[in-house]
Amino acid sequence: MSVKLLRKGGWKTALKEKWLLLTLMVISVPIAGELNFYPFQTDFRVSLGTPAFFLFLLWLRSPSPLISGLLVGSSVTIFRMGLDWVLEPYWNWGAAFQHHYPVFFYYLTYAIAFAAARMNLRHNRPLLVGAFGVACEIAATLVELLLRYSTEQTTTFATWNQIILIAFFRSFFVLGFFNLVKLRQSKAAEEQKRKENEKMLMLISELYEETIQLKKTLHNAENITRDSYELYQSLNEAQHVFHEDLAQKALRIAGEVHEIKKDNQRIYAGLSSLISHESDYMPVEELADIVMRSNQKYAQSLGKKIEFTLQTEGILPLCHVYTALSLFNNLVANAVEAFEEQGMIRICVKREKDVIVFSVADNGLGITPKNREKIFMPGYTTKFDKAGNPSTGIGLVYVKQETERLLGNVQVQDNTEGAGTVFTITLPIGQIGKEE
Repeated sequence: MSVKLLRKGGWKTALKEKWLLLTLMVISVPIAGELNFYPFQTDFRVSLGTPAFFLFLLWLRSPSPLISGLLVGSSVTIFRMGLDWVLEPYWNWGAAFQHHYPVFFYYLTYAIAFAAARMNLRHNRPLLVGAFGVACEIAATLVELLLRYSTEQTTTFATWNQIILIAFFRSFFVLGFFNLVKLRQSKAAEEQKRKENEKMLMLISELYEETIQLKKTLHNAENITRDSYELYQSLNEAQHVFHEDLAQKALRIAGEVHEIKKDNQRIYAGLSSLISHESDYMPVEELADIVMRSNQKYAQSLGKKIEFTLQTEGILPLCHVYTALSLFNNLVANAVEAFEEQGMIRICVKREKDVIVFSVADNGLGITPKNREKIFMPGYTTKFDKAGNPSTGIGLVYVKQETERLLGNVQVQDNTEGAGTVFTITLPIGQIGKEE
């Protein structure tokens, strides 16, 4: 039901925008037509009305160009007759209509030619659209001139030379402006899509981290189930009433843990299918850049002013997206949280033969030697929120466990460039990446 309502709301919004643009076209084209000059020393004018109309026709996919031509032709004719009525003291309705009705057929002819050339289907061929725009304007001008003057007056070489030249400049100017706007829209949409993809990557990397923890929980549940069942068998063989009660309790515990394991397996299967796809590898430079930008936003949300720098060395491989993001993001986010107000974080990724080295250095308060062993213990934390609640203390635990699972190591040391700490992860390339 909610999806239908969203679709209906989106359709209404699109319809409202379409009618708004159509109304804007009917109003703006007559006004633009008053910015004009008279190249032939007659009452035939060259104005900005035609470029405005051409731009709206390119922009509007519906309604039909024929309807737009009828509406704009009528509005321009009525607008010019109204101006004559306001400005001329001896206004005559018939004379005003006779003077301005050819412009109606000018815009109608332009719209008919536009529709016949099916120009809105050729946006990917700008030169062809520009040539058709010139042809549409020439055809529309011919019709207006024939309605205004005799054939002899409209067929001189000088007249048509000017008409073609003006049509060429106006059509390609509009086309250039239209493509410029479309390019800006495309870049904005691409940027928005990039941000959404980065957000999704970070979300999935967090899910990947949870699957690792869940997999460990499954392993623990399997061990508890086996131990409980072995305890049940041992107590059951003792042939004592007291032992029989304990045996039944052990069997019940084994059954309950088995059910927990089955539930966790279903969750693990769902998460694994969610984060598995063909594009599991990305250039490590791009992943590091994503981590840096996301943590810049995280620091801003915490009211902290932190300067990030990224340095890469050597020919780096493609890295597994979610493994690299989850490890890297934990270290950088941990550094962000360690600052009170401001600081600097330097991210470095380099290759040393068959290993890849990630390092995150900060200029914060640092970690005392006696606490360096504790920071990798589950539940240990020195970070508290404003309400005094401690952090979970599992981020660095995960980093250490996952690094060791990948046959690598993680080290903590003082920042040699001053105050602060440097976390360094060294991993075999074959465990986390692949060559391009």
